[in-house]
Amino acid sequence: MNLKLHLLSRIVLIAVICLIATAVYVLYQADRQAILETRLTADSIDKQLELQLLRINADFGQSERFPDFDLWKETHVVSGLCVSYQAANGSLKRSICNGAKIASNSWPNWFEYVYRRASNPGFEVVQPVTFDGRIQGSVIVEPSAEVQIANAWHDVRVLMGLSAGTTSALCLLVYFTVSRALRPAQMIVAGLEKMGKGDLSFRLPAFELDEWQRTGKAINQLAVSQQQLLSERQQLALKLMTIQEEERHYLARELHDEFGQCLAAINAVSVSIAQTAENDCPGLVPEANNISRITQHMMELLRGLLLRLRPTEIDELGLTASLKSLVAGWNAGNGGKIYYSLAIHGDADQLPEPIPITVFRIVQECLTNIAKHSAATHANVTLTISHSLAAGSADNLVLLVEDDGIACGLPFQDSSGIGLLGMRERVSALGGKLTLTTGNPSGLIVQVWLPLNSIQGTQT
Repeated sequence: MNLKLHLLSRIVLIAVICLIATAVYVLYQADRQAILETRLTADSIDKQLELQLLRINADFGQSERFPDFDLWKETHVVSGLCVSYQAANGSLKRSICNGAKIASNSWPNWFEYVYRRASNPGFEVVQPVTFDGRIQGSVIVEPSAEVQIANAWHDVRVLMGLSAGTTSALCLLVYFTVSRALRPAQMIVAGLEKMGKGDLSFRLPAFELDEWQRTGKAINQLAVSQQQLLSERQQLALKLMTIQEEERHYLARELHDEFGQCLAAINAVSVSIAQTAENDCPGLVPEANNISRITQHMMELLRGLLLRLRPTEIDELGLTASLKSLVAGWNAGNGGKIYYSLAIHGDADQLPEPIPITVFRIVQECLTNIAKHSAATHANVTLTISHSLAAGSADNLVLLVEDDGIACGLPFQDSSGIGLLGMRERVSALGGKLTLTTGNPSGLIVQVWLPLNSIQGTQT
């Protein structure tokens, strides 16, 4: 859940709980206040009636007007009270109500139900009237339950409105405050996503809050260390790749100069033996021919091994001729099962080392995988070298190898196979990218992007 929404939901929940508790307290106080006012009214009327009895006993009052509630009605300000006087013999002598009666319910039914269950609206108070040591009657004060409910609902509604406004203002304040405080978190997440995609040059700015500032510094230091480790890893991989190619070049030269020359000499000797044996010893001719055939076979194997170790066309004729020879060799040796095509856009013979041998090795590995695993009928190799109009030099290289084989998904995208791992290491060492996608409807597409400016700079 979003942190801002999480905080707001907690604030609203706490506000609702506080509102309910406050509403219960307000209703309780309203009920206590109504009971207190009823008791005070009963005491006040009792004193007034005792005074009237005293005046009547002293012949200063009229007994027929007893009990007289006019003074109470003129001075009392609480509405919704009904006052009655019951004589000692149980007869009701007079009853009066103060305030207008509620015409219609202005409160919801559920509130009335809850209020009646929680309190006792309309609770009447009976106050005995005594004079000269005898009980003359009783004053009965009964508040209006409807008026009490209306007053309680008014208080609760005002409280709810005030609380709703306060809570809304607080939520808005918290939302904008938290949004401003969490803005660095969005920048940190965006920066981590860029770093996760390989952009280790991204740096987080300095933040105002100390916690975010320390987090940003830690992430920037991590990015610096990762960038340094990646740079060292690329340099090491490039150095190992260069050493590997030098070793292969050395082995190829030694095999060509020593082993190749020995096989050529053996072949020449076998031919000479066959020619001499035709006259002197015809029985040796088949043996000499066998030696010649075995020598020819070994020379063919040696040529294939030399091609795997170091194609001579790259050093002598360039990358274009090497790729054409490689594709032609696959077309000639697969018996027509797969047709390989090659398209080169741009000058592929002026690339800096070790780009030519890297491209050749990747194409070589891709064609080998296609022949072994794809069950394809067509395979296309496209090499594009783009040039900068301003500098006039090559900017980047894009290699695309695609087939129409049976591959429909990429379960092997993160595979640690030797061939795919070798291609990834070669491309990563040169600061490039290798991506695998599937064709439509099937087949595998291998795309390699290599920067050339940085490699040209290192060569100079």
